[in-house]
Amino acid sequence: MKLIIAYIQPHKLNDVKQSLYKAEVFKMSVTNSLGCGQQKGYHESYRGVPMEVNLLRKVRLEIAVNDNFVDRTVEAIIEGARSGQIGDGKIFVLDLPECIRIRTGERGNAAIG
Repeated sequence: MKLIIAYIQPHKLNDVKQSLYKAEVFKMSVTNSLGCGQQKGYHESYRGVPMEVNLLRKVRLEIAVNDNFVDRTVEAIIEGARSGQIGDGKIFVLDLPECIRIRTGERGNAAIG
C-alpha cells in the first residue's frame, strides 16, 4: 500500500481528476495549501505599498492506493497536471503501513478498496 501526495496548480485540478477517473482511481482527498518552490513568488502592490508574495496557492491531493495502482495513479496525475512550466508541482510516494476502514473494521488492502 502507498500514499501518494501531490501538489498541483489549482487550475489543473479538474484535468487531474479527469485523468484519474480514466485510470480508474476514484478516491482522493483534496486540500487547499500554500507553498513556494522554484517559482519563488511574485511582487504586487497593496494600497500603494509594495509587497512580496512568496507563498503561492496550490492544491494538495492525497490518494491511498494498493501497490498495483501506484504507477497508473502517478502517470494520471502527471498527465493532468503537466504544463511544462515552473510550478507544475511535485508528487511524493510514501509507504503506507496500515489502513483501517472505520465503518467495517477492514484492514490493509481491503480497506483501501
